[in-house]
Amino acid sequence: MSTESVEPGHGNSPAAWTSVIIMLAAFTIGTIAFVLNLSWLVWASAALLAAGLIVGWILARSGYGVNGPKYSPKDH
Repeated sequence: MSTESVEPGHGNSPAAWTSVIIMLAAFTIGTIAFVLNLSWLVWASAALLAAGLIVGWILARSGYGVNGPKYSPKDH
């Protein structure tokens, strides 16, 4: 048995963090807009949510994902 563990990374990368922060902001804005009955802002936050997903994908493809060449894992 090997003592070396293979950790998948659990999304601890610049691409994942950027994507999650954008999507959390979109969800927060959308929730507040829904309570205030601002339908245009709800839809704008839905678009921002989709943009966060796309930004994360683009950053991961650019090398900032868990296995990307521009990502250096931190020791815990």
